[in-house]
Amino acid sequence: MQATVSDVIKIIEKIAPSMLAEKWDNPGLQVGRKNWPVKTAWVALDPSPDVIAAACRSKVDILVTHHPLIMNPLKCIDFGSVEGNLIQMAAVNRLSIFSAHTNLDSAKDGLNDLLASRIGLKNTRALSGTDSSVRCKFVVYVPVKYETKILEALFETSAGIIGSYTCCSFRSRGKGTFRPGSSAKPVTGKRGEISDVDEARIEAVAVKQDIPAIIAHIRESHPYETIAYDVYPLYEYGNSDGLGRVGELEEKMSFLLFAQKIKERLALKSIRIAGSQELFVTHAAVCTGSGSSLMKHFIKSDAQVYITGDIRYHDARTAEAEGRGLIDIGHFASEHIVVGALAKRLRAMIRKAGFEVLVKACSIERDPFRIL
Repeated sequence: MQATVSDVIKIIEKIAPSMLAEKWDNPGLQVGRKNWPVKTAWVALDPSPDVIAAACRSKVDILVTHHPLIMNPLKCIDFGSVEGNLIQMAAVNRLSIFSAHTNLDSAKDGLNDLLASRIGLKNTRALSGTDSSVRCKFVVYVPVKYETKILEALFETSAGIIGSYTCCSFRSRGKGTFRPGSSAKPVTGKRGEISDVDEARIEAVAVKQDIPAIIAHIRESHPYETIAYDVYPLYEYGNSDGLGRVGELEEKMSFLLFAQKIKERLALKSIRIAGSQELFVTHAAVCTGSGSSLMKHFIKSDAQVYITGDIRYHDARTAEAEGRGLIDIGHFASEHIVVGALAKRLRAMIRKAGFEVLVKACSIERDPFRIL
C-alpha cells in the first residue's frame, strides 16, 4: 500500500506525541507536503547540508531528524542563505523534512529511555516531568447502536494516547434521559416529552488544545442534534514522560568505574568527568543533548551522578560543592544512538500498518568535534 508523508507523520506521532514537546521547541513538518507519496525514508540526527544533499541525491521522500531545520520564525526565505538553500534544495527535490525533538526526548521508550537502557539503568523515572495540565479526560455519550461508529471516529483523532499505546478508551452503558424543546429536531423521542435511551459512555485521554478538533470530528458521525460530552482536567502522578531519566544501577560501584563502563558501552573515544573520585554510585541521572538546564533537578534527585552533554564550567563546580559527579559524553554521542533505533522502530510500525516504505538510518553523520 502506498504511503504518504501524512501516513508517516501519524506513525511518528505514536512514537513521540507532539504534545510532549517543550513550549520553545518546533518539532513537526519543517518542509514539504503531507500528501506527497513516500517510498523511501531516512532517519538522521541533524538536517545538515551534507545529509539533505545526500538524501536528495538518493531520491529520499522524507527525512526524519531529531533536530529541527527551523527553530525560530523566518521573516524571509533567502535561497542565498544556508537555511534558505536547504529549504530550496528540499522543495525542488520533493524531499519532506520532519523532526521529532523534545517530544522524542520526553516520550516513554524515547531517546532518554534509550540512553538509560544503554548504560544499564533500571526502574527509571522522569528527571523533569511534562506539564500534566495539558492532559484531560474527554467523555462522550452516544446511543448504543452508534457506539462502534463513534469509537472509530474518536480513534481517528489524537485522543486515546497513553505512553506507547494508542486507541486507549473505556466504555460503559446506562440510560440517558432528555426532553426535546419546541424548536428541537430530535433523532428519537417527541418534543415536550421525557424520553430515555440506552447509551454508551466512551472516555479517553486527550490533550486540552485538541478538544475543539476532537469534538468537531465526533460531531460528523454523531446522531444527536446536540452532543452530550464532558471534559475533565487530569493530574498525573508518577508519569514516565518527561525530560531526562533517573534510575538505579545493577550494583553499587565507584564513580571512576561507572564512568569507564559508560565509555565502553557507548564506544566513546573520550569523556569528561567532574566530581569526587571517591564517590560511589547507586543511582544515576541522564539527559540527552544539552543537560545543563536540568542541573537543579539532578541536585534534587537521589542520583549521585549525572550523564549528559555540553556540561558547563559552573555545572562542574556545583557538582563538586554538592558532592555529586558529572559525566559529559558529548551532545552528539548522547543523541546519535537514536538514529538506528528509531529507524528500526519506524520500519516495523510502517510495515505493520501495511505500507511499503524503505526506511534507512543515515550513515554519513559524524560528531562535529574532533579530539587532537
